[in-house]
Amino acid sequence: MNLPRWFRLSLILPLLGLNLFVLRQALLRLAPFPALFISAALIAFLLDIPRRWLQHRGVPRPLTMVLVLGVTVGVVVLSGLWLVPRLIEQLGELINAAPGWLEQAQNQLNVLQEKALERGIPTDLSPLTDDLLARSTRLARSLSQQLLGLLSATLGLTVNSIIVLVLAVFLLLGGETISAGLARWVPADWRELVVGSLNRTFRGYFAGQVLLALILSGLQVVVFTLLQIPYGILFALLIGFTTLIPYASALTITLISIVLTVEDLRTGLEVLAAAISVGQVVDQVIAPRLVGTIVGLHPAWVLFSLPVGSRLGALLGCGQLLGLLLAVPLASVLKTILDEVYIRLQPSEPPAPPAG
Repeated sequence: MNLPRWFRLSLILPLLGLNLFVLRQALLRLAPFPALFISAALIAFLLDIPRRWLQHRGVPRPLTMVLVLGVTVGVVVLSGLWLVPRLIEQLGELINAAPGWLEQAQNQLNVLQEKALERGIPTDLSPLTDDLLARSTRLARSLSQQLLGLLSATLGLTVNSIIVLVLAVFLLLGGETISAGLARWVPADWRELVVGSLNRTFRGYFAGQVLLALILSGLQVVVFTLLQIPYGILFALLIGFTTLIPYASALTITLISIVLTVEDLRTGLEVLAAAISVGQVVDQVIAPRLVGTIVGLHPAWVLFSLPVGSRLGALLGCGQLLGLLLAVPLASVLKTILDEVYIRLQPSEPPAPPAG
């Protein structure tokens, strides 16, 4: 039975929705292991890039594994010994200072309201100030509970991190075999396009974004330390991490500058100027050499893919953060596949009639 093309295409959406529902039910029952597996696969993919680079330069495969894993373990250990204690210290100081900042913000709003009334401008900021006071009181009362929750979350995060790292090592050792096995599930006429698009996009975008985030974080740590910015390491790493999500770092810089401005106007302006300056150096000098235009998405589609990826990650039990990180590269791969589908669905032109 030869069904019309429009009828066959109309069946795609309900079938896709049904498959996503079944997949969601399966992933939710396995949570959090799907998210841990995807995270481990991403780490293994990133570690495979320097391994391949060394192997192409004549280094034997076993030695490349030892070098890559050795350097990775060394960096993780040094970060844990030097970085983690400072992050915990600054995070605790930030939690303790938050009620005072809310109180300062309330006082500044009261001053603003008084000045507005002196100039004859009718202004009522009391609901906002009352809300700030209520938030400050609740935050002060629940400080101990938050610290206990933070320690509990840190313990759980440590266990999950160990699982992810161990799984990433196994995926790195058998990555080629696993990827070849997964590729067999893709139809033969689509295999080269899908696998090639995934490799090209993730190597060009995701790996580049991770390297950019590390470079930006390191530069921000140096600059904020020299300027003696309070909580500089914490804020620098937060700005660098949000670089993985398009346009998120600009929002993070703005929020951090506003928070510090409440305590001291000069500090807030210094953070804003320093973060923008370092970000511009990275964006203009380093980013074009690392990321380039491999994604090939219009900025409007990038903005559209972020909330969709976040929502899908939450629905599938993988987490909104993981959905945000994968939204742009997966959207680029999907665009490539849809473009190819459109080309293949075009009717072939009939042969030209013979002349004469």
